[in-house]
Amino acid sequence: MVKQQINNTALYLRLSRDDENYGDSISIETQRTILRQFVKENGFHVVDEYVDDGWSGTNFERPAFQRMIADIESGKVNCVITKDLSRFGREHVMMDYYLEFYFVDKKVRYIAVSDGEDTDKGLSDFVPFKNLFNEWFAKDTSRKIKTSMNAKFRAGERTCAYAPIGYKKHPDIKNKLAVDEETKWIVEKIYALALLGNGAAKVTKLLIAEKIPTPGYLNYKRYGTFANIYADAPEEKSYAWTIAQVKSILKDETYIGNSVHYRETNVSYKNKHRIRKDRSEWLRVENTHEPIISKEDFEKVQDQIASRRRMSKTATTQIFAGLVKCADCGWSLGFGTNRQNKTPYSHYHCSRYGQLGKEQCSMHYIRYDVLYAYVLSRIQYWSKEAQTNEEKLLKRLLSASDKETGTIKKKQTNELKKAEKRKAEIDSLFTRMYEDFVSERITEYNFQMMSVKYQNEQAELEDKIAELKKKMDAVRQNESDAEKWIALIKEYAEPTELTAPLLNALIEKIAVHEAVKHEDGTREQEVEIYYRFIGKID
Repeated sequence: MVKQQINNTALYLRLSRDDENYGDSISIETQRTILRQFVKENGFHVVDEYVDDGWSGTNFERPAFQRMIADIESGKVNCVITKDLSRFGREHVMMDYYLEFYFVDKKVRYIAVSDGEDTDKGLSDFVPFKNLFNEWFAKDTSRKIKTSMNAKFRAGERTCAYAPIGYKKHPDIKNKLAVDEETKWIVEKIYALALLGNGAAKVTKLLIAEKIPTPGYLNYKRYGTFANIYADAPEEKSYAWTIAQVKSILKDETYIGNSVHYRETNVSYKNKHRIRKDRSEWLRVENTHEPIISKEDFEKVQDQIASRRRMSKTATTQIFAGLVKCADCGWSLGFGTNRQNKTPYSHYHCSRYGQLGKEQCSMHYIRYDVLYAYVLSRIQYWSKEAQTNEEKLLKRLLSASDKETGTIKKKQTNELKKAEKRKAEIDSLFTRMYEDFVSERITEYNFQMMSVKYQNEQAELEDKIAELKKKMDAVRQNESDAEKWIALIKEYAEPTELTAPLLNALIEKIAVHEAVKHEDGTREQEVEIYYRFIGKID
């Protein structure tokens, strides 16, 4: 006599934010009622309920789902019951994997109550099609939501979980911001400090010193959110501002009455990983709510952010700030002043070496006056060339550019050929595989599994090809680039001194190499200047 296996059952319930639009028929409580009634009538032993509320069916990294899988792996669960297949998931390849492979391998029984599917009785031939339709439903829902949100954004609506500091959700108008009289003074203070010439780091220190509450702490006090951060935290946590927070507020067009959307997006409706979008793809809608900061003050702050250079202890501007880099590790060179000598002098050194020691990099020491003299002499030289013989200089720049970028272009060209060749091979393999599927030489399961593999590789290759073409365009120095630089340097005819605006207009970066000391005591050091548009030409 064969002993009947005890069904140690997991009741799995899932509801996404999108599903809520379809009423109570698939609510968590409705699912729970159906599943409990089913196990009661059929005598199943329930181990636990696993509930993912607010999680998409295309995402299989759901916390409760992963907890259920862990219990299957440990032998605690050998039966899974859901209301229907869509509650388990809406991605047909992963559904096929769990139903056809994983559950079979782990000897787990699966039941979808409303669909009438039970692995012990054998799944119907319609299951793959049901899973495919469930995925199409998720894709269609995602498309409809995007269309709806786009329409709302263009109409000036502002959808958000929490209003930015200085604002609150409008009490009478849905999806609209209203000025929060209790907190707008914080935003005004931040901008006032910035307008006085303070950088984000200095503003942050001042906010902390005056114990001004952070946006997160204000939300906790008002709505109870972020209790895991603030509930038992020390007092200083309530005003623990960061430089990133201050920078974000100083760059946010919300405070001049604009709404900016689509800064980030998901990779796809299946993959919720967020990626930053190019600025040209942002959607900017002006005058959607009352501003806190004037546009004139906002623009002044943006100009300061773009041109600001760190001040030394003697209140002089470090004109090379942001431009001087270590040629070996790529870190910025730190600025310092030697005051031990009778005549103090300033210098630069590798900040990576300064922080992490000689195991990570070396000093890359260079005096400020030496760097200043060298860079000024090179700019004076090129400025004179541009003024006296523009045509000859143009030919020289194009020749130098070809030498500089030739090796890079050759390498990228070879990589592009390989990627395009592999993509053609994948396209051909995909075609043959489809013919095998139609001729029933391979199973539907294998076809679907291989389809995903090839589709993923196709997508990766397409991204790689696009990226390589973009890089090749970026390094291809053409006549237009050279002409732009010549026109630019001609604006600074015969400069007699260096300034931050001049340096930032003409130069992209300055790479400083480690100095070589010779036996006779002399010191030799290579400094590479990379100019805007044309790169390294010296």
